Amino acid sequence: MLEEFKKFALRGNVVDLAVGVIIGAAFSGIVNSLVGDVIMPLIGALTGGLDFSNYYLPLSSKVTATTLAEAKKEGAVLAWGNFLTLTLNFIIIAFVLFLTIRALNQLKRQEEEKAPALSKTEELLTEIRDQLKSR
Repeated sequence: MLEEFKKFALRGNVVDLAVGVIIGAAFSGIVNSLVGDVIMPLIGALTGGLDFSNYYLPLSSKVTATTLAEAKKEGAVLAWGNFLTLTLNFIIIAFVLFLTIRALNQLKRQEEEKAPALSKTEELLTEIRDQLKSR
């Protein structure tokens, strides 16, 4: 059983997935900082300091607080401002990821285009291989 686990854990897919998760977590920190420290303050400056995160609708008459954290302690609230903020963050993060993946794909295409041309021998061998596959 230990040998089977070792084969599983060291298989390329598992290792690649682990590296992807670690890089994803690091990239998430960068993107969250971009959103929280750069983009949202700019949006706040453009909207006159508007911060949606503390907007809520009290669902109980006991709630009289002015901040969301205090209001949650007093009773039930519908934190629509926090939801809106998180939704905006998601959209911005998804767009940044889209731009990053798009740039990586363009780099990949450029590398593929730079691939050296096949020699006559390689072209003939490729044609023979393709013909054998089609049979």
